This record gives sequence, structure tokens and C-alpha cells, in this order.
Amino acid sequence: MSGAIRRVVVFGTESTGKSTLAERLAARFGEPWAEEFVREFWEIKAGKITGEDLGTIALGQIANEERAAAAAGRVVFLDTDLLTCTLWDDVLFPGACPPWVRAEAEERARGVALWLLCDTDVPFEPDPQRSFPDAAGRARGRKIWREALERRGLPCVEIGGMWAERERLAVGAVQKLLDSAGE
Repeated sequence: MSGAIRRVVVFGTESTGKSTLAERLAARFGEPWAEEFVREFWEIKAGKITGEDLGTIALGQIANEERAAAAAGRVVFLDTDLLTCTLWDDVLFPGACPPWVRAEAEERARGVALWLLCDTDVPFEPDPQRSFPDAAGRARGRKIWREALERRGLPCVEIGGMWAERERLAVGAVQKLLDSAGE
């Protein structure tokens, strides 16, 4: 696998520190990160997203990922991914996820070298784009995201604890991935 760009997805439900962690990992390893496209799309649409927008969101997410991967030397960090898009599609717009998005998410998920599954054990940070601030909603999200990885047998490291611990665990997992590839 030496020479191949490794994709690392910072994965989990909302308000688990994914964006911060992806950005910090990118800085720590001197590599790019792909931002979550739907945040930008939400702003463009003034928060009015419908089921008809799901294909556009998927294309934007793919473009962000590919742009960052093209700039990578060893590893690229993804602040969310297409699999996450399908999970949110199913939660917020049941039955509206285009079949091509689901198929593409499955294909892309197999190309990820490492999933960093962020736990919900940090305080919820309010944000107009967030949907489930209560304990029950967070627990439901945690279960959905964990089961998505387990069902597919995808390689994951659980990231929990307060911010310094999360960063320590994530850096260690990424370093182990790179070391195993002889880098």
C-alpha cells in the first residue's frame, strides 16, 4: 500500500468535534482535509434543504473529498463522508436518498483506510444546523453511526474523552496507520 493516499474519515453524529479534529489532524500531519460540504450548502440554501437536494449534496461532498485527496502526499482527512450523507438522508428524509448516492457511498467506504468514530461524550454545542441536542437524540445518533461501521466491518478506532484525549487517540491511530505502511 506504500505510495497510496490513505483516506481517514472523522466519523460520527453531530457535535462530536469532527471538524475540529479533522483540521487539527491535517495540521499535525501536514496534509489536507476535506470540509463537510453540507455546511456550505446549508448557508447557500438559507437552511432550506429538501430531499431533492440530496444528490447535489453528495456531489459536493465527493468534490470536496477529491480536491483534498489530490493535494495529499500520504493521507487525507475527511470531515464526514458520503456514508454520513446517506445516514443523515435516512434520518431526515426517509426514502429520498438517490440509489446512486447509496451505491457510491458503499464503494467509497471500502476505500477508506481508517474511520475515527467520535463518541458523543462531549458537551453538545448548539448550532442552527444541528438537529438532536437532547441525550436521547445523541444516543440514537451514536448507535446509528457505530452500527454503520460494524455492519460493513470497516476499520475503526473509537475516539472519546475530552478534547486533548480525542486528539491524542486520533493522532496515535493515524500514526499507527502510516507506520504500518512503512512511512
